[in-house]
Amino acid sequence: MRRQAKGEAVKRELLPGESPELLKELHLLTRDGDLNADSLRKLKQVNHLVRLVQPAVEDVLARFGEPVIADCGAGKSYLGFVLYELFLRGAGKGTLVAVESRPELVAWARAAAERLGLERMRFVEAPIDAAPVPERVHLVTALHACDTATDDALLLALRHNADHVAVVPCCQAEVSRQLERVAAPASTPAMATLFEHPWHRREFGSHLTNVIRALVLESHGYRVTVTELTGWEHSVKNELILAKRVRASSREARERLDALLAATQVRPKLVRALDGADAIA
Repeated sequence: MRRQAKGEAVKRELLPGESPELLKELHLLTRDGDLNADSLRKLKQVNHLVRLVQPAVEDVLARFGEPVIADCGAGKSYLGFVLYELFLRGAGKGTLVAVESRPELVAWARAAAERLGLERMRFVEAPIDAAPVPERVHLVTALHACDTATDDALLLALRHNADHVAVVPCCQAEVSRQLERVAAPASTPAMATLFEHPWHRREFGSHLTNVIRALVLESHGYRVTVTELTGWEHSVKNELILAKRVRASSREARERLDALLAATQVRPKLVRALDGADAIA
């Protein structure tokens, strides 16, 4: 049986300052204040990510007069609501922009924010790569943005000069499809064996996608940390990429990236967009 939380057990799942009233409004808590199994799983993922991005949020609040946080592929904006309540509301400044392409989810989240009086939450109904966000964005987050949507979130961060990035990729299929077309003789035999079988191709493609993402960020001057978000019992898509801008660029990281792309013969959306190449997938 999947774990639930009731009564005092619910309090142990909440972050300091995280109100039951907000979580009831978001339908994460029941009317009785309990957490069912699905809501507990979602809340654990959100709260773990909040803990890990807290230093980034505090950094941009300390350094900028009106920092902008963009949450990409926001869904019902659970992450955005919690970040706003714990950090932006008390600070009295900063804007959280939730970007989501599904109109029904944007309408739901917008109505919830209005009921809660969260005046500096904005909801943008658009694909990430076409979202009208402020020219300067200070922190970009994306929790389980699927396939190339994570690339779109990273592109948004790079194009808007974000100081911090935190993304938890979801399914990654684009590179796996590209690996199918890689001719084994053009690669080293040892490399080809890594993605010979369809299952390995999916797994290797997913891993390769995130390695490329980390190298792209490093090449643009970010210090990157890759870690686990939560325990596997809460999510099988569990890799967290954290990045902080520390310099203008890194030639060494770009050279490593170019070598990896040449060896694997893939060009994911993130690379193509930054290099201005035509789409091939």
